[in-house]
Amino acid sequence: MKALRFDGKDLNFLEDYPKPKDDEVLVRVSLAGICGTDLEILQGYMSNEGVLGHEFVGVVEESKNKDLVGKRVVGEINVGCENCDFCKKGLQRHCPKRTVLGIFNRDGAFAEYLSLPERNLHVLPDTISDQQAVFIEPIAAAFEIKEQISLKKDWTVAIVGDGRLSQLIASVLKITCSNITCFGRHEKKLQRLQNLGIKTKIGIKSEDEHIFDLVVEATGSDSGFLDSMKIVKPRGNVILKSTIASKENIDFTPAVVNEITLVGSRCGPFRPAINALASGIISVDGLIDSEYPLEKFQEAISHAKKSNTLKVILKP
Repeated sequence: MKALRFDGKDLNFLEDYPKPKDDEVLVRVSLAGICGTDLEILQGYMSNEGVLGHEFVGVVEESKNKDLVGKRVVGEINVGCENCDFCKKGLQRHCPKRTVLGIFNRDGAFAEYLSLPERNLHVLPDTISDQQAVFIEPIAAAFEIKEQISLKKDWTVAIVGDGRLSQLIASVLKITCSNITCFGRHEKKLQRLQNLGIKTKIGIKSEDEHIFDLVVEATGSDSGFLDSMKIVKPRGNVILKSTIASKENIDFTPAVVNEITLVGSRCGPFRPAINALASGIISVDGLIDSEYPLEKFQEAISHAKKSNTLKVILKP
């Protein structure tokens, strides 16, 4: 099969990569999104090797459950052992023996086929298109914030970053909180947020410092943490979403002095994300910049790296 494999140094297009062979469900990939995490892996994050990609929609081609064959699906990316305490509590994403689609010890979605256990798959309603479905994994990551912290309607909320994930986080938090400001750097991205009713600012001014109850850091850069510390209230909350390859040291002194609650936030529940898309509560209109075949992966990656780009899609 065709696939993009990362060897730890370079991303390579292969036409004869082995198709998945195991007792899991075989999925033919329809579309796969390029995520910030994929770009960070190419820079050394996780020291991962193999087929990248974890945001996908596809069609089941082989399964022991014959009712599943032919169904359009998305899939949760963490595969746990199902035996440890974390897995028994439904926290497979924290299983010490887990594999992670396209990220850790499991080939991902930048290929014609992938495989996942049936328990990881979610069948899609017809009301969700393939283009919309690519966003379910990052929308789920945004919904994880609501799982981790009890949002209050009267909170002042800030999102640091205006990229792909920040756009979805803004839409999810807007369901509960009305006073949201997004701090970004790119007019094109901020304009979309303005159209959603989100206040936007370019750069942090003195009047922005230490006034927000909740700050979500989603810049994908070293500077995001420091910016978050500037604007969060003493005893406020900061959600950390960025996963970056950088090894820069970060000064946590402001978090200690101001008694900030820091919450690391990663993957989230798929069902709320699917329901929100299907009902129209969350819109991903205008988030796709372009679509490329696997063979043009170099152009796709270069486009995805541009600062003003939103979502780039690969079509195996």
